[in-house]
Amino acid sequence: MRVLIIESRRPLAELWKRHIECQSAEVFVATSTAAAIEMVRENEIDVIILDLILEEGSAMAIADYACYRRPEARVIYVTSTTFFSDGSVFEHMPNACGYVQTSTPPDDLAAMVEHLGPR
Repeated sequence: MRVLIIESRRPLAELWKRHIECQSAEVFVATSTAAAIEMVRENEIDVIILDLILEEGSAMAIADYACYRRPEARVIYVTSTTFFSDGSVFEHMPNACGYVQTSTPPDDLAAMVEHLGPR
């Protein structure tokens, strides 16, 4: 399974990466829109973990590109805000499969990735 983490804060991305790699997944990390688009374009990605609030660029642009380029990829959106807390992320983004707070325990996020990944 190949997983792409798109998170501006590298220490948080690396924490998630370590937990997901324990499931024998190949994990890529991107901290900007440009890097994320490049990863999606060049790699077969099964699951994407995408922070809705990026320091640089647009999570929506990445989500749209992923939906076009890798429609089979499952996307888990994370946020530390109340943005989309009403569940509308599932209405606006057809590739949304999960929505959690950034503070979700890494083991729980890894379990979601394992559940959503290819069988």
